Amino acid sequence: MSLIREIEAGKYNSLLAEALKKDGKFKAPEWVEFVKSGPGRQRPIEEKDFWFKRSASILRQIYLREVVGVERLRTRYGGRKERGKRPNKFRKGSGKIIRTILQQAESAGFVGKSEAKRKGRVLTENGRKFLEEIKE
Repeated sequence: MSLIREIEAGKYNSLLAEALKKDGKFKAPEWVEFVKSGPGRQRPIEEKDFWFKRSASILRQIYLREVVGVERLRTRYGGRKERGKRPNKFRKGSGKIIRTILQQAESAGFVGKSEAKRKGRVLTENGRKFLEEIKE
């Protein structure tokens, strides 16, 4: 468990994103190039590998926090919304993107729904093994 914590988050996420891309179980939906990642953004997503990078980041968050729900992830990927002359205010990120990634992870066998007291998604043994195999 400490191995993933020891690697810098940005490096690990890019390595995991490449592994997810090669695996072929995650595919970016057609609509992803037309939507913003949250209300605080002004333009649609222009990054080519956004879907795989966000998927990697979400899987890492689930690994670190053990049980994570959509609302907590929306808060994690939120940001400031500019409101003109009024002060900026925090807004949550897009839930559709997060839900779709979690559904793809569930169909790939990496994530399952938590049956404990805390609701949310947890990593399965296959998902934990897949994440721990990735090294620098």
